[in-house]
Amino acid sequence: MNFVFISPNFPDNYWLFCQGLKRLGVNVCGIGDAPYETLSEELKQNLNEYYRVDSLANYDEMIKAIGYFTYRYGKIDWLESNNEYWLRQDARLRREFNIQTGIQLEAIDGYQCKSRMKEYYAKAGVKTARWCLSENLEELEAFANQVGFPLIAKPNIGVGAGNTHKINSMDELRSLVAAGFNEAMIFEEFIKGDVTSYDGIVNERGEILFETSHVYTASIMDAVNEHQGIGCYSRLSLPDELKQAGRKTVAAFNTRSRFFHFEFFVLSEDQPGVGNQGDVLGLEVNMRPPGGFLPDLINYANDFNIYQLWADMIVTNQTSMTSERPYSAVFMGRKDCLSYQYSLQDIRDEFKEAVLDIRRLPSVLAEAMGDVVVLARFKTTAEVERFVAACSRLADNS
Repeated sequence: MNFVFISPNFPDNYWLFCQGLKRLGVNVCGIGDAPYETLSEELKQNLNEYYRVDSLANYDEMIKAIGYFTYRYGKIDWLESNNEYWLRQDARLRREFNIQTGIQLEAIDGYQCKSRMKEYYAKAGVKTARWCLSENLEELEAFANQVGFPLIAKPNIGVGAGNTHKINSMDELRSLVAAGFNEAMIFEEFIKGDVTSYDGIVNERGEILFETSHVYTASIMDAVNEHQGIGCYSRLSLPDELKQAGRKTVAAFNTRSRFFHFEFFVLSEDQPGVGNQGDVLGLEVNMRPPGGFLPDLINYANDFNIYQLWADMIVTNQTSMTSERPYSAVFMGRKDCLSYQYSLQDIRDEFKEAVLDIRRLPSVLAEAMGDVVVLARFKTTAEVERFVAACSRLADNS
């Protein structure tokens, strides 16, 4: 089997996907824009060959690179980046080289266009926030009058929380429309709820081979726009309503042969026109692994190697499935611009062996996740909540 991995050096932990494949005898070829000498030794050891391009966004360069690997190794069986930013280009390259595995180009809009996602959620029988896709002020004012403020405006096709706005009044709405849009924006009613994920691996037959869930302590939108810290922890077991909504969503999107990371709201109170406290609403889907080092959290929570499980799915269509795990793994991000009541050393002293790592993140991840993150794991949710409170408590002068 010949596998082309796009950008295997970013994020840093993605070399572990290559290792999983290599252990199963796969020819793993990498394409990236970093010089070969800057790659980690672990990545070098798990690639058959690496092709450097000046820019991963240069489509002609990418075609040349894959053409070279085809000449060297024969037909390419798989091509993946496992990265949201490159999913559309991945699909274009599959069409170019007749690679039948992975997301095909005709399906990509359903996976990246937020208004299209609503159609699939409806097919799954999963409710979503009411929404409006328009640039017309009168239509948007009518929508605001229907659902009330605040509203959330975000790119209809976008990656992460960039260019996302919380609109609190009609004047703010009019100002945003008057400024004009350089991309199509979708407007949604504000949901009073907690964000939780449904993450897992599905094989080519649509069978879910592994499933888990993570709870966010704040929204990524607030972390970016309001410079808040953010945290996330894995559930010890999945609530039935979330599990059913997640499984139905996997089926509705015809998800095949990949990681998935689906985000849902769980209503924290009754919300007229939306639902009742505890109801699960679809937020958005991501056809790739959960971001940052959440794959590492999955490993910490389960005491196994999720990168290898993904590789097993690629090669054999099989892996092991469990909805319960021995630990709840957690990370808490902290921003340099904020002053905290407890220092990192205080946290380490208080939680001792439960603390697994403290690391500084690169700037590209720090905006959404924090400049420094603390990773830990616990056997009870109560311990997780105490850890989250200690890590996030601000000093009196903040």
